[in-house]
Amino acid sequence: MRGTAAAAWLARRLAAAAAIVFAVVTLTFIVIHLAPGTPFLPGADRPVDPRLIAALTHRFGLDQPISTQYVRYLSRLVHGDFGYAFSQGVEVATALGAAVPNTLLLAGAALILDLAGGLLLGLMQAARARRTADIALGNATLFIYSVPTFWLGLVLVFVFSIWLRWLPPGGTTTPGLYESLPLLGRLADRFLHLALPACTLGVVGAAGTARYQRAALLETLGRDFIRTARAKGLTERRVLLVHALRNALLPFLTLLGLSLPFLLTGSVLIEYVFSWPGMGRLATDAVLARDHSLVTAVAIIASALVVLGSLLADVLYAVADPRIRRAS
Repeated sequence: MRGTAAAAWLARRLAAAAAIVFAVVTLTFIVIHLAPGTPFLPGADRPVDPRLIAALTHRFGLDQPISTQYVRYLSRLVHGDFGYAFSQGVEVATALGAAVPNTLLLAGAALILDLAGGLLLGLMQAARARRTADIALGNATLFIYSVPTFWLGLVLVFVFSIWLRWLPPGGTTTPGLYESLPLLGRLADRFLHLALPACTLGVVGAAGTARYQRAALLETLGRDFIRTARAKGLTERRVLLVHALRNALLPFLTLLGLSLPFLLTGSVLIEYVFSWPGMGRLATDAVLARDHSLVTAVAIIASALVVLGSLLADVLYAVADPRIRRAS
């Protein structure tokens, strides 16, 4: 019965996730098509015959009613066809195939820094609650969490790229050098280019995570089972790391799902600051170019990643807390 109930719960969550992604796709499709302009508008320096623009608009069905275009898009989407990216001159799947791995790499590295750094800072503050170290760290994390990510990115570029010359200011690899490097050299070059953008996103996220984790630990440290553990003569370190931390990880698991939207939305500006060819930069260029298919495809990928992150957090929450499993 437990396995059946878990499978039914997971099926409901997956159905809800699919419904959310479908709603995001529908809303994005309608909004981008109602916006003025078409993907074929000429640039100021390249005039185009209006008859050619009309012919292209008719060829790709952009002169048809939105309802007709929507049904056609869904039918192609079911068969795995995301359409053509006019602003990139390639298929949407090709454009996403080049951008999505870069975004996942950046978001994954930032997520590790966010959660690991936030957990460590929260532990340090809880261990020294209401003392000088706790107050200093609390003010520091509040300041960092209040700083706009793009401003912090520019500061890090100035310090570590322009002033100290330790790290490259942008891009994913060193042009003209990366291809000639051995495997370890390529990994090192990737890491050096990843360091600044990942730290920019990860440090800001870690500051917020630390504040949540400190509050969860302090709330757990006031419970009866903690007083019992201390009465048994356990060291304060064991009480904090074994008994309190295990029970204070539930909010931490929730933050795992909430961090993904923050990283995906925050990466848009960060990708521009560091010239990182990811999904956020691709989406911004597509919106400015009225590239309907590309904008909708990016919305599909982003919403799916966010929903999967939330679903993963719910699953981990249920695994960690027996009460959740019984309620489910």
